[in-house]
Amino acid sequence: MSEAKDRILARVRSALRDVPRDERAQDVEVTRDYVDSHATGDVADLFVERVEDYRATVVRATEADAPAEIARILAEHAVANLVVPPGFPDALVARYQGSRLSDDPPLTPVELDASDGVITLAARGIALTGTIVLDAGPGQGRRALSLVPDLHLCVLRASQVAADVPVAVRALTPSRPTTFISGPSATSDIELDRVEGVHGPRTLIVVLISG
Repeated sequence: MSEAKDRILARVRSALRDVPRDERAQDVEVTRDYVDSHATGDVADLFVERVEDYRATVVRATEADAPAEIARILAEHAVANLVVPPGFPDALVARYQGSRLSDDPPLTPVELDASDGVITLAARGIALTGTIVLDAGPGQGRRALSLVPDLHLCVLRASQVAADVPVAVRALTPSRPTTFISGPSATSDIELDRVEGVHGPRTLIVVLISG
């Protein structure tokens, strides 16, 4: 064991020396009276601004306009084979003219790779960081669906947008597999040349439904 590790563990033991051996973590209330959001102004507007900072696109729509907007977006991106996860609302893709690929039973990696895009719901949005959060709930699908297709179209309601990360985390179910997505997949090489679509979708579009 390294000397540095010995010092760290010694400090931990010293800090815990007065804790009764039979005390459990759930027996001690943790005070969380810190500020949980630094967001100001309209949360939905801030969310749009921050998402677009990541070179993603946000399209705002009403409930009535959403199916037409979704169909327009998919047509503009020439999506002929769209992955639709189980539980996604049929009404939202009612005007889409292409082929729908169901992930029930799960599509193979080859089938996913042959698709043109995926459409999902989201569990939450985070305004301050411009993040969408997926937890594999109905209409969201498994993690691979938002990784393999080149385009990810995510539908989110304005009421699902939380101001900041702590607020969003409290609204999530800890036992669910959670994925935080901020913008399309991107990386930079040693010369800081940005490359998109390396380990995920090249294009991220969020349809934000009012209400």
